Amino acid sequence: MTSQEPAQPAPGPPHSPYAAKVRHETLALRRARTAQDRAADGITKFAGSMSFVYLHVGWFVVWILLNVGLVGSALVFDDFPYGLLTLVVSLEAIFLSTFVMISQNREAERADIRAQLDFETNLRAEVLVYAIAKHTGVDLAMVNATIDTEIARTRSELASGGGSPAYSPVD
Repeated sequence: MTSQEPAQPAPGPPHSPYAAKVRHETLALRRARTAQDRAADGITKFAGSMSFVYLHVGWFVVWILLNVGLVGSALVFDDFPYGLLTLVVSLEAIFLSTFVMISQNREAERADIRAQLDFETNLRAEVLVYAIAKHTGVDLAMVNATIDTEIARTRSELASGGGSPAYSPVD
């Protein structure tokens, strides 16, 4: 639990009785994130910024100027072809790629959570629509047949390379 998340619901007017059933992907992920996850995300975010590029350009310029001897020959510590610089940059690339993969894995988890929540929402909506349709006397067999026909037409049009199908409401 982080300091950003209240341990108890905020005092105030009571929420809808349905609010407890609503789940939000960001909240679900935020609860699952650890300090290590936040650190990896922060490093990845910085590594993907122009500030990171500018920092490295400055660092390389200083490194090369020191080791060419322009500042003084006593300060040279990595002669051309800059083997130490190559080692440092290689190690940095290894760690940065690991941080990027960690962040990508978390984004994949987020997509999985989003898909699960979408499924749950769609299922709830479908059950509710069927209940309403049954209560109001809608012919569900005719509705399902119309939907199946429209899906088949759309798939056929997409398979034939017709681009995005034009919307045509069913009479």
